[in-house]
Amino acid sequence: MKLVGIAGSTEDHSYNRTLLKFMASHYGEEADIELLDINDVPMFNQSDDQTDSDAVQYLNRKILAADGVIIATPEHNHTLTASLKSVIEWLSFNIHPFNDKPVMIVGASYYDQGSSRAQLMLRQILESPGVNAIVMPGNEFLLANVKDAFDENNNLKDARTVDFLGSTLQKFVKFVKVINTLNEPTTAEEEDLSASGKIDTTVEGVDMNADDWVEQAAAKTHAAEGDDYIKLDRGLLTVNQLNMFLNTMPMELTYADSNNQFIYYNKMLPTEKMLAPRRPGQTGDPMSSVHPGRAVKHVKQVINALRTGKTDLVKMPVPGNTPDRFIMHYYKAMRDADNQYKGINEWVLDLAPIVKYYLEATGQQLVADPNAKVDATSGASAKGAEKPDATASASVEEAKPEETATDATTSASVDEADTPATPAAPVAPAEPEPAAEVDGTSGASES
Repeated sequence: MKLVGIAGSTEDHSYNRTLLKFMASHYGEEADIELLDINDVPMFNQSDDQTDSDAVQYLNRKILAADGVIIATPEHNHTLTASLKSVIEWLSFNIHPFNDKPVMIVGASYYDQGSSRAQLMLRQILESPGVNAIVMPGNEFLLANVKDAFDENNNLKDARTVDFLGSTLQKFVKFVKVINTLNEPTTAEEEDLSASGKIDTTVEGVDMNADDWVEQAAAKTHAAEGDDYIKLDRGLLTVNQLNMFLNTMPMELTYADSNNQFIYYNKMLPTEKMLAPRRPGQTGDPMSSVHPGRAVKHVKQVINALRTGKTDLVKMPVPGNTPDRFIMHYYKAMRDADNQYKGINEWVLDLAPIVKYYLEATGQQLVADPNAKVDATSGASAKGAEKPDATASASVEEAKPEETATDATTSASVDEADTPATPAAPVAPAEPEPAAEVDGTSGASES
């Protein structure tokens, strides 16, 4: 993997450049890291366009050719340096090499806080419109008291610091692979989200975007309703019974057909109380109508992966999960008896109450696993866990602190934190506490 490193300093002796040189020499098995020089980049001046200068174009070419970028920022007066800010200004003025580029931030400082304020500001700048970098969430590396951190050979002295920096770089390498997989041109671009095609179940002559599409389509097809019976594979239910059955499912269900038309969701709760909010008027809409433009590329990737059989299940946690709320989205390909793709079954579920009940019923508790390594994009533990599918991280690219991301197949809006926030690390059940006596039938503790 090819990475480039940029030190945000033009000083003759820069500890942040020293840090990058150490990373390049010490972690060569993880990635090939090339250091880029910013000393000749002029101060940004919109009235004197220097975009085509050798210094700016040198950085532009190197960043475009790299798989990812590592930026080491010092902290001057609680912020990043003017020279680094100027570099980013040139690279987001008429050219945009950082667009969709994975970036890792590190930093060294003379003081205890280790460039934390500068890193926070740099993250905001890199994620701003016009720059559009994809900064790895969390995993901050803050090297404090830097004058004492290196030995005479410019190697980090503290073994724990070396190990932590190495583990952070390993996570960034994984992060880069996921992001760049999502950015690869795929046949997913051929997915028609406008549902302009026709399948054997398409209801013609009804406007897909009509708020009363269900009522119009039902009248057009003389659909069964009310107390009319429907024969299912292993059951006979009236339409009313089927509605009651589906609307009391302990999860939110959505059906998008093979023509990419959103044709059903179980109306178990009012829109504002749903985990993935949907409105009645959206039923019948083409998929293009229930997603913002920035999400379309990833929606296509998810659908195409299911349609083509690249995977039959895509799963992703919602960004911003907490220990008391862990919402998962699952997308399952539906196929007929001849294995022909017929659409997507999506279900949305909060796992936290299930885990809580299990712990109460068994008298166990969650404890941190000291050996667990949490994946940078999904929060999945690397120990004994399935690696996240490339499409399952679809929301990584779009996340902005002030925005909301839309669920990959429906219009479900979810609150997002910083590109998406990594959920708390999964932890293993501990042995029951001796004081907890569990009732054999109800799981209720007697203590």
